[in-house]
Amino acid sequence: MTVPARFRGGTLYDRYAHFRDRIFSSPRFQRWAAGSWMARWIARRRSGALFDLCAGFVYSQILVAAARLELFGALASGPRTTDELVEELAVPARRLRTLLEACAAMRLVEKRGIERWGLGVLGSPLLGNPSVGAMLRHHELLYRDLADPVALLRDPERDTQLGRYWGYARAERPVELGRAEVAPYSALMAETQALLAEDILDAMGRFRAEAWLDVGGGEGTFLRVVGRRRPDMKLRLLDLPAVVARAQAMEGPDLEVFGADMFSASWPPAELVSLVRILHDHDDEAVQGLLAHAFDQLRPGTRLVIAEPMTDAPGHPRVGAPYFGFYLLALGQGRPRSSREIIRMLQGAGFRAVRSISTKRPLLAQLVQARRP
Repeated sequence: MTVPARFRGGTLYDRYAHFRDRIFSSPRFQRWAAGSWMARWIARRRSGALFDLCAGFVYSQILVAAARLELFGALASGPRTTDELVEELAVPARRLRTLLEACAAMRLVEKRGIERWGLGVLGSPLLGNPSVGAMLRHHELLYRDLADPVALLRDPERDTQLGRYWGYARAERPVELGRAEVAPYSALMAETQALLAEDILDAMGRFRAEAWLDVGGGEGTFLRVVGRRRPDMKLRLLDLPAVVARAQAMEGPDLEVFGADMFSASWPPAELVSLVRILHDHDDEAVQGLLAHAFDQLRPGTRLVIAEPMTDAPGHPRVGAPYFGFYLLALGQGRPRSSREIIRMLQGAGFRAVRSISTKRPLLAQLVQARRP
């Protein structure tokens, strides 16, 4: 086989991969693989995976339709017939059957007989997890921004739905945002953080501290979960003034709130400090500045915990770089990072004893912990 000039001097794997790709892309090989008992199962699996990539947007819209129609709630009390669902959901029978058959193929619902339907193994968890419903409603903004993905890639200044939604992302002075401007995204963060908070605390295990400071903690959902577990602990919240004003209006454990810009303001003291879903919303320069500021603000011995989705989440290769990568492109700033990248950034800022901590659901978040020497 003739090796193209660009591969001469390259690695052995480069040459192997070039040969492999030429073979797999050959229509003649594809016809052979589809008919060969030796290669048929591999060919079918890869064909199915490729089709899933092409059809992914359709699958997501089917899920959105089912959620907006409250199909899963309609099936919560037990199986229903098609006629019963037609009346309750106000969708013509023929079109509703199309949705139900699609949801059954996606394991969101199950066929329980002729024209009879129940919840499926993926539909049931949606009922007990309101944060998923909140994200589905929010995704409608993302879908609009991804209608022209090439334009999104080529134009960094493109006006996007998500950029407008997350007000701080485009604001010249986020600290001056009003309560109405922060209300939508603050409410979304509160809806989607409770389950994440439980996972973070479970992964951390036992810890000793008199005070916990959550930086960028929104309406205090995470700290309220901490307070239910540790009612003896002082809970301190630092976020933009308009955001902490919303936190003060919430019921639950008492929070000491500090309205300020986390990148430049003084941080109140605490033995435990957390940054939950903060770093990936910001570009590298901003993250390096924030970690350097954190190092200056924290007392020696303070434990810093970073929790967010990371690109090396075990078992979830399509979440980090594909999903959060394009989500943050639409947001207008930030990028997803691996735990190794975050560890290097923390070490570069001066932190020591830096390590990653696994969680029950790495899809939601992984942890990286460090200490201020």
